[in-house]
Amino acid sequence: MLQTLRNAWRVDEIRRKILFTLLIILLFRIGNAVPVPFVDVAQLQAYMRYMQNTIFGLFDVFSGGAFSNATIFALGIQPYINASIIIQLLCIAIPALERLSKDEGEEGRKKIASITRYSTVAIGLLQGFGYYMLMKNSNYTILRADASASIWAAIVIILTFTSGSALVMWLGEQITEHGIGNGISMILFAGIVARFPVSIGQTISNISAGTLPWWVAALMFLGALAIVILIVYVNDAERRIPVQYAKRVVGRKMYGGQSTHLPMKVNMSGVMPIIFAQTIATLPGTIAMFFGKTDGWASTWTNSIIYAVVYFALIIFFAYFYSTIQFNPIEVANNLKKNGGYIPGFRPGKPTSEFIQKVLNKITLFGAIYLGIIAVVPILISHFSSTASLTGLSLGGTSIIIVVGVALETVRALEGQMLMRNYKGFLS
Repeated sequence: MLQTLRNAWRVDEIRRKILFTLLIILLFRIGNAVPVPFVDVAQLQAYMRYMQNTIFGLFDVFSGGAFSNATIFALGIQPYINASIIIQLLCIAIPALERLSKDEGEEGRKKIASITRYSTVAIGLLQGFGYYMLMKNSNYTILRADASASIWAAIVIILTFTSGSALVMWLGEQITEHGIGNGISMILFAGIVARFPVSIGQTISNISAGTLPWWVAALMFLGALAIVILIVYVNDAERRIPVQYAKRVVGRKMYGGQSTHLPMKVNMSGVMPIIFAQTIATLPGTIAMFFGKTDGWASTWTNSIIYAVVYFALIIFFAYFYSTIQFNPIEVANNLKKNGGYIPGFRPGKPTSEFIQKVLNKITLFGAIYLGIIAVVPILISHFSSTASLTGLSLGGTSIIIVVGVALETVRALEGQMLMRNYKGFLS
């Protein structure tokens, strides 16, 4: 692997992409340290420490600590994720948007991307207003006394949050276009990894204070390691459908006749179902807590059984949703037919597409259940645990899934670029 990294660094184009990605991540981390005006950060941090095992703790993890510090990137990438979900679902429900995404090619995709950007700004305004109302209506004095009744302070805070979310969206798009990997995933990855030292420090402190037995911490570490191994194993798993190409004579030469296979990934959609499902599942608690309800069901929503069930169902839904977008059985069957290929035992055309669709449904179900289990089990452990230090385990489980999944996807993206230059890849 080290040799592969050296080989990648020697390629000017890949080196520039890696450096560009690191630069964008550095800018993201710098933005996470710039506070919003008119906010008493010290009191806000004390309040967020009290709420660290709630939905706000999840937001803080995903934003890399920006949410609890009320920095310009406090909303993180969440408004863009919400906008992407809404627009992609509307592309199925509204024929005009569906035509834009499928029939108008690159120009249509640019229009969809523009609509998503405007939607991100609108959602950022709503979430920024909600965060401002949370700070204003909290029992703690969040705003300084000289700005508590100022409309100007409210405008500055809300617009700063909104512009910060728009800037994070732009940074993610730049990574996708000019860097390595998916921009949304990389921003989330950077935010979660930045919180790992804090989490490790809290665990050590809990062990030293006696609130967390050492053997429980060891089990948590082994569980995290088992999740990592399972993710890596399933990420490489695929269903190979045999494909046979008929022989054909052109002039005096004979072509075709070889046997190959059609690979279909078990986890075709990667970590996107987890990211999207997490965003939607936390929506009820988010709305409640942004408007002042900081106790009762809102404070324990992310550790509840209902949340786990909704989360699991949404993971399955988005897994099917993404597999449908990424893989079209009819198109694959038509391409096989045009090139003289067929699946043994099935006639070219509709029977082949129906068989591919059947296989796709089965492996997507398996992949979705796999994602759902490793996402929900930490939540259930956290819910039924009597140890106070395990109440945030559900947040850690989701973080591990996203971090490992994004790392594997990024490695594959880098490997794909290197294979085009005849280098041996990471996963070979």
